[in-house]
This record gives sequence, structure tokens and C-alpha cells, in this order.
Amino acid sequence: MKRVSYQELYQEFVRVLKKLGFKDEKAQACAQIFTNNSLDGVYSHGLNRFEVFADYVKQGLVNVDAEPTQITKHGLLEQWDGNFGPGMLNASFCMQRAIDVAKENGIACIALKNTNHWMRGGTYGWQAAEAGCISISFTNTIAIMPPWGAKKPTIGNNPLIIAVPHPNGHIVLDMAMSQFSYGKLQEYKLKEQELPYFGGYDAIGELTKNPSAIYKTRRTLPVGMWKGSGLSIMLDLLVSILSGGSSTAKITQSEKETGISQVYMCIDTKLFPNSQNIIDEIVAYTKSAETIEGQEIYYPGERTLHIRKENTEKGIPVDEQMWNKLLNA
Repeated sequence: MKRVSYQELYQEFVRVLKKLGFKDEKAQACAQIFTNNSLDGVYSHGLNRFEVFADYVKQGLVNVDAEPTQITKHGLLEQWDGNFGPGMLNASFCMQRAIDVAKENGIACIALKNTNHWMRGGTYGWQAAEAGCISISFTNTIAIMPPWGAKKPTIGNNPLIIAVPHPNGHIVLDMAMSQFSYGKLQEYKLKEQELPYFGGYDAIGELTKNPSAIYKTRRTLPVGMWKGSGLSIMLDLLVSILSGGSSTAKITQSEKETGISQVYMCIDTKLFPNSQNIIDEIVAYTKSAETIEGQEIYYPGERTLHIRKENTEKGIPVDEQMWNKLLNA
């Protein structure tokens, strides 16, 4: 396994982003998010996703100079337009806006339309947790998953992120609505490995662990089957209504995942002085369960902390094909 240092990966991202037309400050901000995603073990939305992002910039689908602008404000609910700017920068801005409003008022809801892929949604959950805020955020996507009982994809993977800050390690749930995100399927494809559990359907309609077969059919398995399908639909409804932006149906018409809608909600934990004790109680009780042989119990985000520490000490693992593409870009 090839590993590179954080700084080496970061500098290569900056170099290519500047070639793509990003000014220094934005290039550095985007590079930091891509590098941190790989540092935390989310390679599917770090190095492995960068080529797709760069291609969207080259196609003019991402406006490298765009800034988000406020549309309306209704009490603690604000609507913003991302103006098709870099998704991760729009997301970071809106989460910071949610944090700031929550710090002043206790709670905030920031809704965003006309933005682009935010890469790892968990990035913004960690951002809120570091600021001492509970957060809930979600996005819609292009249609890449069939609703339960169907063959054709007409719902999005629509990731959901819930974060709770804690001094002993923030608790951050970052989940797609499919059993495996397409980014995770890509990881297994690159490694030429099967999935550990069934992830979707093959060409003859049978459940499969073969990531390449699922890529071909675009028939991913919703997490919780009909429950994940229903949750995906509800998230699309919420982001489209609250932001006034495009739904999965409209996004899919362009055949490009751009112009998506998102929501960022924050609650200041200073309102709940006993929250740390409650978290400790829940985590301790959860971990008190007898484990299956060879298994461990983790709270959401705990493994991320372990991977972050390991990759900081040893270097960040990179897929050599993707690394060489970056070096030659």
C-alpha cells in the first residue's frame, strides 16, 4: 500500500486547483477538504473523487468564482443561493452560517439551492461539532437508486448527517440512503474486492456483492429496504421545499449532478449543560453489550478518529492509479 504525507497530497490538490482557475484562498480551502476526507479514511470523497470534481469544473458545471448569496430570511430560517459554486465551499459557508445563527439564537436552519456536490457530508457535521453545535444536514442528489419495488432509479442517495459534540470524541453519523454509496462501490472496484454484504442487484435482478455489477445496473439496495427508500423521498421533499431549489426529478433531467439542494440545521449545546453526562451514559450502555466474536462496538464517528490518527502517523493511503492521475494533471 502506497502512503503519502498530508502535506504532499494537499499541495498536489492546490496545484491542480489553481490550474483549474481557483484563486489561492479557494484552492487551499478546497484542497484542505479533499485532503481531510482522505485523512479520515473517506477516500471515495477525497483523492478518488477529485478527478470527477475537476471534470465538472472543466465542463463549466462548477463556477469557481461564485459566492453564495442570501435570498430570504424568515426568523431563524434562511434561504441561500449557491450560484453553482464549488459544493464543498458552499457547504462549509452554510454550516458556518448555521453555527453563527445558532450561537446567537439557540437554533438555526439554513437552506441552500443551486449548489454542487459537497463531497463528504460528514465534513460539515465535524465542522459543527467542533464549534459546539448539534447539527443535522442533508442533501438531495441525481436519481441513482430505485425506490423499493422498482427497477429504474428515480430517487437519490440523499445523504443524512447527524453530529453531536463531545470532548472525548465527537459523535458523527454520515450515511447514504443506499447500503453502500457509489463512492464506496468505487473503492471496492479499485481494490477488485467484493462487498462485505449485498449492495444491490445484478443484470438478472439478483442481489449481489459485486460492485461492478451494481455500477452497471444502477440498482443499489436502499438501506433498510423500504425504510431507506421512504427516508430518501422525505429528505428530497424537505430540501426542495425548504430551499426552494431543485428536486431529484429536476436534477436528473440534466443528467449531471449539479444544481442540488441542501439543508443545514444547528443547535447550540450550551442550552443543554447536562449533555456530556447523557452522551457518556448512552455510549457506555451501548458498549456494554456482549459482542459477536471478532467484532467491536463503535459509536458513529469513532472509527474515523482511529483512522485519522493512524493516517496522520503513517501517511495517507492512496490508490496508485488515482495518485498518478493527480500527479500528471
